[in-house]
Amino acid sequence: MTFNIKAKDSQSKARAAVIQTAHGTIETPIFMPVGTAGSVKAVHFNELKDEINAEIILGNTYHLYLRPGIDILKQAGGLHKFNGWDQPILTDSGGYQVYSLAEKRKIKEEGVVFQSHIDGSRHNFSPENVMDIQRVIGADIIMAFDECTPYPCEYKYAKTSMEMTHRWLKRCVDRYQNTEPIYGYHQSLFPIVQGSVYKDLRKQSAENIASHNMEGNAIGGLSVGEPHADMYEMTELVCDILPADKPRYLMGVGTPENILECIALGIDMFDCIMPTRNGRNGNLFTTQGIINIKNKKWENDFSLIDAQSTCHVSRFHSKAYLRHLFVANEILGLQIASINNLALYLWLVKEARQQILNGTFNEWKKIMVKQVMQKL
Repeated sequence: MTFNIKAKDSQSKARAAVIQTAHGTIETPIFMPVGTAGSVKAVHFNELKDEINAEIILGNTYHLYLRPGIDILKQAGGLHKFNGWDQPILTDSGGYQVYSLAEKRKIKEEGVVFQSHIDGSRHNFSPENVMDIQRVIGADIIMAFDECTPYPCEYKYAKTSMEMTHRWLKRCVDRYQNTEPIYGYHQSLFPIVQGSVYKDLRKQSAENIASHNMEGNAIGGLSVGEPHADMYEMTELVCDILPADKPRYLMGVGTPENILECIALGIDMFDCIMPTRNGRNGNLFTTQGIINIKNKKWENDFSLIDAQSTCHVSRFHSKAYLRHLFVANEILGLQIASINNLALYLWLVKEARQQILNGTFNEWKKIMVKQVMQKL
């Protein structure tokens, strides 16, 4: 994997870069649609490519391990061949899913024993077998196994958890370096910075992660309920420590505002379930602001969903028609809303990139944050 910075904003820490992987090029800043179980909910890959212009999607180790299972994925030749997506894929190691299974898992130094949310069966994740599973899945970028702490979190717990995450990272790196890709192309391992909202812990963690000199780095444990001001403070602190010549990935973030503000702090890569989840619940992100399409005010509004969108779907259907689909519980409504939201997110990061290249990012960002976050 290569990472080349093409431009930096003079009034912020934003940068535009290019990541080259075995399955193609990623222009950053980038937003990665979440395809947890090998698919982005309610969206076909044709729409991901042609309407949304996605350059990379996510898969999740926990979910893919349970279904369809690593035997099926290996027989298929990896996730790319199994689902037909021929562009880059990143896999989350499952640490966040383990965090969310608070009542169904036990964390030990060796790893995590957890119960499947599907059938209650018991399984074990360790730093070593999570690397092995991600080798089988075959993503271009794979994540280290970590523990994601909740918010709020006591200092002592955050410190203990962070230190275990660092020990797990050493084991992940050892396994990664002592194994080979299964399908003949390179996979890049990204470590994950933890430390909750404590400055000294985040500093220690960022320094530890940077010392491993991997091809990219991630920031985890944010966007879990902490105030946005804390998220931004921790992100800026960590970005100032992580190497500038490697991509920085802020995991699970967030709203359009969060993304723009964190681009300004030096983040290159984002993912979040918000655009698809909110879309399925009738909440639309548009170039002009946020719409709850279920509101009666849209019942006879025949204007386009988003006339300024780069997405054909948003410029084809009216707000009244989309509201009708939601009221009638038509599946097409979920699809249109999800495509609209993902298209907005991808447009936002691509436009941010262009503004960085033009040297106009900071002023544009101030205007755009207010515009896209206003409720219509």
